[in-house]
Amino acid sequence: MNIADIAFKHAPIGLCLLENRVIQGCNALFAEIFGGAPADHAGRPMAEFYPTREEYERIGARGLAAMQDTGRYADERVMRRLDGALFWCRVRGHSLTPDAPFQRGIWSFADLSDERPVVELTPREREVAILTCRGLTSKEIGRELELSFRTVEVHRARLLEKFQARKLAELVAKLSGVPL
Repeated sequence: MNIADIAFKHAPIGLCLLENRVIQGCNALFAEIFGGAPADHAGRPMAEFYPTREEYERIGARGLAAMQDTGRYADERVMRRLDGALFWCRVRGHSLTPDAPFQRGIWSFADLSDERPVVELTPREREVAILTCRGLTSKEIGRELELSFRTVEVHRARLLEKFQARKLAELVAKLSGVPL
């Protein structure tokens, strides 16, 4: 086994090689995060790790646009383990085929469960939460998601209630896993 294979296999972060959003290989930590053994994941489509098909498609479209521009994509999102449990995950990807970003790429996955518990959110609430954590205003979120800023404010109010936060800064701290 060469040094690159050893580094991939024993990396301190979950790694997988994807071709057209299908796992070609993964390391032990990826398997530990999502369940099963590395061999269980070969040939598995990434769609199985998303809470819904809509989120798979929506995040895929956003990721593809970013990768066509820079060859890289990163976000934090809720994902699904093999046993069905949902958890927050930090995801980063790098295309190895810039002209066709999803053709082949290496992706990393970090389990954020210890810092950020999953609260039942709608897909739209998750999008608003993620963009709020990025520091976007209601108007900016509205433009990005093609919603009125008042609709974004309604989603933020629901998030404040679900996370038992009194103000936006406290909500962002809870969403980011910062201890209060």
